[in-house]
Amino acid sequence: MFQKYSKKVRSKQQEYNPYSRYDNLSMSSLIARGQIPMKQRQLATNYMVIKRIFGFSAVHSRITNAERAILKKYGFDILENSTISQINHQLEQLKIWSNSGDAFVKAYADEIFEIRIKELKFLRASNYSTAVGEFYDGYMALERYIEYIAN
Repeated sequence: MFQKYSKKVRSKQQEYNPYSRYDNLSMSSLIARGQIPMKQRQLATNYMVIKRIFGFSAVHSRITNAERAILKKYGFDILENSTISQINHQLEQLKIWSNSGDAFVKAYADEIFEIRIKELKFLRASNYSTAVGEFYDGYMALERYIEYIAN
């Protein structure tokens, strides 16, 4: 009897969890606690210095078509069309690539991370608000990751 009831309760909890968004954001901090590549740490520190001192009053440029092609080549969508879980998965993948022994893989991982920061700067400078609502909020996970590795 108790097992049937607990299964029903668990299934209803899994259907809707209002805190899942924050759980995914905290996942970004857990990802950041692992081995952090030096290039990512430098880029994150630069981003945070600019954010703290100057803010983002100047409008930054969008990514170019060549940068978008690089993202597409590796199966990454643009930041404004990404969810938190997608960004968390991509950050894990970039860390693995950055810590690999292959120089080309490291270079692409660093380049993709630079593109992501450029996208984030543009979104923050343009006071980005999602038209779809809270579905595409991957930029929050990226910013949380950057905050953790910059400190």
